[in-house]
Amino acid sequence: MNFLLSRISGKVHYLLLIITTTSTIIHFNARTSSPKHQFLSPNTTTQLLLTATPTPNEGIWTVNSIGRLGNQMGEYATLYALAKMNGRQACILPEMHQHLAPLFRITLPVLPTDVVQKVPWRNYWLHDWMSEEYRHIPDKYVRLTGYPCSWTFYHHLRDEILQEFSFHDHVRDEANQYLARLRGQRRNVTYVGIHVRRGDYVHVMPQVWKGVVADRAYLEKAMGYFRAKYEEPVFVVTSNGMDWCRKNIDASRGDVHFSGDGRESSPGRDFALLAHCNHTIMTIGTFGIWAAYLARGETIYLANYTLPDSPFLKIFKPSAAFLPEWIGINAELSPLMKGH
Repeated sequence: MNFLLSRISGKVHYLLLIITTTSTIIHFNARTSSPKHQFLSPNTTTQLLLTATPTPNEGIWTVNSIGRLGNQMGEYATLYALAKMNGRQACILPEMHQHLAPLFRITLPVLPTDVVQKVPWRNYWLHDWMSEEYRHIPDKYVRLTGYPCSWTFYHHLRDEILQEFSFHDHVRDEANQYLARLRGQRRNVTYVGIHVRRGDYVHVMPQVWKGVVADRAYLEKAMGYFRAKYEEPVFVVTSNGMDWCRKNIDASRGDVHFSGDGRESSPGRDFALLAHCNHTIMTIGTFGIWAAYLARGETIYLANYTLPDSPFLKIFKPSAAFLPEWIGINAELSPLMKGH
């Protein structure tokens, strides 16, 4: 048995060497050309192995790649933090690279699919907040599972996480140029990004989670806060329900711009716009949470948007999702109470 484990370990260490070398090329190509995933030929890999820097012998950790952009960012950041906390080498799956590399300068090595199939993984499920046991996971080859997206995992590494999620130059420049066009004749403009999550949540929240999505009154209160505090705010609205936004957000003052395209399959443009604003109004969902985290300004979020007996509260802790300094405005739950 010891001999067998030794052989498996030796093969995995060799694969780690290949991963590190290959990933360096993948990330370089992603930054200098098209951000599509690129692989090396076997001959090229063999030649590069001769000059590659040896990798750690502590094993490999990865994380499942599930959900859309906000989920992917949460999974990446959690892997980054927990692997570092436990002294392991973090690597990501090709699917995660394809989600994140077109937008961000991520640096974690990428596991080729054939390598993923050879590693003796232990699946380790995470709930959505940090727990003490996560500091002491003994296994060498761990695949984290679940939908982790909580600042409690990674906020102590905030500067590093923000560096991982720094935008490519062309993405940053496009967002800033768009915002500059919205300035108009304003001399003291303050950009406030608004993300309105609708789509499937309009039905899922009341029917499954005994909750609500943001309504018109919530958005008016949140926008009123910024209008009272800043001289010339400009509200940049993105949503996957833009028709609803146009009907329910008062744009008569000329300070509201419906800017997002609402394309859930390619949300990068909307996300970049929000992240480059000064402040954030979010509703619900990880997309808005991460946009606010990257914007680093004041954030207003929809608070208490489920009934007290909602099953959602068994898997979601508001205190672990929203930073303490963010400002919550309570949701209007009366539509739920009528049928409760």
